[in-house]
Amino acid sequence: MDTSLTNLIGTHEMRDLVSKIVIDDCENGIFRVDRRAFIDQSIFELERKLIFDHCWLYLGHVSEVTSPGSFVTRRIAGRSLIFNRDRAGKLHAFYNTCSHRGARLCREKSGKRGSFPCPYHGWLYNDEGKLINIPGNATYSAAVKSDTTLNLSEVAQLAEYCGLVFVCFDAQAPSLESYLGDATEVLEFITAQGENGMEICSGTQEYSTPANWKLLLENSADGYHAGPTHSSYFDYIVARDGDFLMNESKKRKIETLVGVPSLNVGMRSLGNGHSVIETEGPWGRPCARWVPGWGEESKQEVEEIGRRIVARFGVERGRQVTHVDRNTLIFPNLVVNDLMAITIRTFYPIRPNYMEINAWALAPIGESAMSRDRRLQNFCEFFGPAGFASPDDVEMLELCQQGYANCGTLPYNDLSKGMLSPKKAADDEEQMREFWRQWHKMMTGAAS
Repeated sequence: MDTSLTNLIGTHEMRDLVSKIVIDDCENGIFRVDRRAFIDQSIFELERKLIFDHCWLYLGHVSEVTSPGSFVTRRIAGRSLIFNRDRAGKLHAFYNTCSHRGARLCREKSGKRGSFPCPYHGWLYNDEGKLINIPGNATYSAAVKSDTTLNLSEVAQLAEYCGLVFVCFDAQAPSLESYLGDATEVLEFITAQGENGMEICSGTQEYSTPANWKLLLENSADGYHAGPTHSSYFDYIVARDGDFLMNESKKRKIETLVGVPSLNVGMRSLGNGHSVIETEGPWGRPCARWVPGWGEESKQEVEEIGRRIVARFGVERGRQVTHVDRNTLIFPNLVVNDLMAITIRTFYPIRPNYMEINAWALAPIGESAMSRDRRLQNFCEFFGPAGFASPDDVEMLELCQQGYANCGTLPYNDLSKGMLSPKKAADDEEQMREFWRQWHKMMTGAAS
């Protein structure tokens, strides 16, 4: 471990605690996580310094700042940022702080403007971040007026992949594409649904919960909980579309027997702590898996969406795009759910037992009003604040956090399911183990 990391971790006792948080016994198929990782203040502070200060973090989507002058403000790992497109079309991520006296510069969540005036003393910056006016500048020295360090400060690195824009606060970190590893292929599958590209639907789902941020990552990777936790949703799907779903299941088995390419499903590691769970669920997909609950009048349009995708990519890749459901986990805190709708979700730690969560719906540019309506209904029905999934999940996370009050007596979470299985199923816990292995590397300095 290098000196800087040793200084951050501090005492021998702290280093010893961090090194022993994860028990990874591959020989015996045992994987355990010390529950202090979810409640300890010193571990929480180390995570912010050793993980969030060095990883690539999702900032936004290019469709949110399409025209010159457009901007959104975001809070990323405790930092207030301005994400904008300047007059030349270049993307920026500025720290939302005036260089004069440190006031928060932009108070709006989104908008369009060619300059950013400070509400405190009126210092003015253009959309390229340059300081262009200082009220009373005659009383400032020439050295101050020519000082380029008074321009807005930009985040160390900003990059985009498949329309998703990320920032990194570490100038020495590897490139975004290198960091994403094999996740690039999965993001390409998801964004291939849009013949003319993808866009964020209007609106943001914002909420918080009194639980540790890692619990939401685990939950998003957890196929094991779907039946018990979301039984009401599956009851609803079966009641609405049960006979059709049975016939579709039989059809898929017959197709496999007669040589139609089968779908790749299961869990895959994508490197650097990233993973994906791929399944074929019983719900409808706007792209392009029809269910009777949508009505017969929609069937032709949904099937045509599928045909156009297959025409662009071929049968095998086209079927992967249209029929495979994906939970994609990008370390440390980005989840892209490509299921009954596409959801981009981030979650940031505020305290060891409290996180803030943001989610957006992603959709193909130019899809019909009816297709967009089906997509957003699916999004709200499952992922929305009053949907079948999100309230149930939030309650489970809170129950876990409450249960950790007993961690002195019951010290470990067990994540051993499927550890010795040669092929990782969607309801195994390998995807969580991938996260914790990367977490452990970064927290102990092994990743550097």
